[in-house]
Amino acid sequence: MATPTATAGVDLRAGANAALASRWAKPAVFTLCLVPLVWTMWLAYTGELGAEPVLESVKASGLWALRFLLIALALTPLRMLTGVAGLARFRRMLGLFAFFYAAVHLSTYVGLDQFFDWPAIWKDIVKRPYITVGMGAFLILTALAATSTDGMVKRLGGKSWRALHRCVFVAGLAGCLHFLMLVKGWQTAPLVYALICIGLLAFRRWPVRLWRRKDPQAGTGSVRTPRAEAPRSGEAPAPRFPDGSSPARRS
Repeated sequence: MATPTATAGVDLRAGANAALASRWAKPAVFTLCLVPLVWTMWLAYTGELGAEPVLESVKASGLWALRFLLIALALTPLRMLTGVAGLARFRRMLGLFAFFYAAVHLSTYVGLDQFFDWPAIWKDIVKRPYITVGMGAFLILTALAATSTDGMVKRLGGKSWRALHRCVFVAGLAGCLHFLMLVKGWQTAPLVYALICIGLLAFRRWPVRLWRRKDPQAGTGSVRTPRAEAPRSGEAPAPRFPDGSSPARRS
């Protein structure tokens, strides 16, 4: 007999999945993701960004790029821990917003801070290694954004696509290192972001499942690994993520 707590947990997961699957969920999340940009623009317009508004804009966009990247990386662990499968719908969108804010970060630095003075930018890169690290993270995010569509999954093949998109953790670690090298002295905020990224990487390497499905035949508490559907004759197996879900379903 199911306990009231277990029943309440199932009801909460069902309600969360229903809300996340609604037609309004993606537009709502999309709008929320634009709030940091609109807010920063409003502060710049009203003169509330301080004495150096361009520098503050560069900092804000870079910080939000790192935040969205870590949020996107956290969705799979949250889905595994909570059983709310609907979270997977937003992983691609949040990853693309991480790239978007990284592009705003770089564009603001190049256009508004350096005024497209390429020799000065090159000297800045040579003089300040944290810029090189940040550029490396941006190039990785660019490659991931360019191959995020279902069509690119088919062109690259499941194995190559998964190998490429595992580099998202390299981008996350590079972004955290960029933040650590940027600040003066040892500050708490960049260390917290770095620990979160390392924790998410460790979780993906050694996943922890709180809800386990018992094997009805063996009658034990062993975890059953999801089985991929058998391909038809002459077809290649559909690419899947390590947790068994299909890239095509993560829209």
